[in-house]
Amino acid sequence: MSAAPLRIGTRASLLARTQTQWVANQLTAAGIDVQIEIIETSGDLRTDIPIARIGGDGVFVRELERALFDRRIDVAVHSMKDLPTAETPGLAIPCVPKRATPFDAFVGRAAPTLADLPPGAIVGTSSVRRVVQVKACRGDLVIKPIRGNVDTRLRKLEAGEYDGLILAGAGLERLGLAGRITQLLEPPLFAPAIAQGALAVQIRDGDEAARAAVVPISDEPTHRAVRAERACLAALAGGCLAPIAGWGREDAAGRLVLDAWVFEDRGADVLGIHETAVAEVGRERPETLGARVAGGLVDRGATMMLQRGRSGGAVN
Repeated sequence: MSAAPLRIGTRASLLARTQTQWVANQLTAAGIDVQIEIIETSGDLRTDIPIARIGGDGVFVRELERALFDRRIDVAVHSMKDLPTAETPGLAIPCVPKRATPFDAFVGRAAPTLADLPPGAIVGTSSVRRVVQVKACRGDLVIKPIRGNVDTRLRKLEAGEYDGLILAGAGLERLGLAGRITQLLEPPLFAPAIAQGALAVQIRDGDEAARAAVVPISDEPTHRAVRAERACLAALAGGCLAPIAGWGREDAAGRLVLDAWVFEDRGADVLGIHETAVAEVGRERPETLGARVAGGLVDRGATMMLQRGRSGGAVN
């Protein structure tokens, strides 16, 4: 009697299904029999209101985690940046596959770059982190909220509702739409979201069969980088909607490097602070590096910046 297939849960959006299919293909190539299950989430069903009003952190993951606990699925695939920094008791993330680009991307209709847009041009994004950074580099632009899947956003752009959009470069790449990118927004111009471009493969803690199936497709440099980024975010007590950015990666010497930023919208201008640190190979855990970078940001005023943002000072 053959073993039952590994049931992989995913959100219903095209991007989520595409990402999950990529994971499924890696597992299939490794000889694992898989079956994909579609799980609808409140974040996907309510595209007419801001994410913060639906429930903020975890809005795209709760139903998938419930399906794991209910044993309707064996594995859940998430965009890592959607996961709350506090891991859910009873679940584990033993696998983080190789990361796609961590950077945001500008998709321009009226001009190819943010710098080339005319004054008063309309840029679509609903991310507070992206809003404050657009404002920092081009305070004369109009920022208009936008939600929905990538195809929906691109249709609104083509219909003339926006002059440009800011989207995750990884999502466009995975959907085969990298050709739509007119400018990749890299540091120091634009700082990426914590864990952007990385996938999290989640299982029930103690499910050794599922763990054994997924661990071989994990990428250790990516896993270390996002652990550092998420530890920094957790130490700052910031959720996935806070104006906090981070970018972890290995340098040429194999050392883990972490850059992190905190932003505050002050109305007339935007304050941004930056901290960077390097961990010596084998001498510092990613989580320790993340906490150390967060401590540097706190020393420079990050806590007060974030508190003022939560009390209404930041753009929502």
